[in-house]
Amino acid sequence: MKKSLGLLSTLITVGCLSIGTVASAEGLGVAIVDVPQVVAASSEVQKLKKEQQTKAEEIVKFIEKARKDVASITDADKKKAAEEKYTKELQDKKTKMDAEYATKLKAIDASISKKIEEQAILKGYDVVLSKGIVLYGGKDITNEVIKAVK
Repeated sequence: MKKSLGLLSTLITVGCLSIGTVASAEGLGVAIVDVPQVVAASSEVQKLKKEQQTKAEEIVKFIEKARKDVASITDADKKKAAEEKYTKELQDKKTKMDAEYATKLKAIDASISKKIEEQAILKGYDVVLSKGIVLYGGKDITNEVIKAVK
């Protein structure tokens, strides 16, 4: 057990040294991007937020209408059936809305990643890292990417 831990720590050390050597290799261009800032500036993200807000307002209106309809029913069995019907409709609407949101969000993520890649290639960078994981160094290309996603 002790021998395998020693081997594991040796492998980790060698791996870290290798990464350091590769990163310091001559000619390796490293860029950084503040991804949350790019996402916040994206016109696609802004559009999706507005769509979600509109859909949320529609669901609130649906709930208000359903409550009024259920409140106006006096027969207990009919009231219970109406509640179940509206609950199912609400769940279906929410499921559909969530699925559409996830699909659109995935497409936006791919689009932003593609824009970052395009900017890196255009500027001649070999590696692009998220600004959040870089303590020091790298050329910040966030503003160029923001211009590309607007």
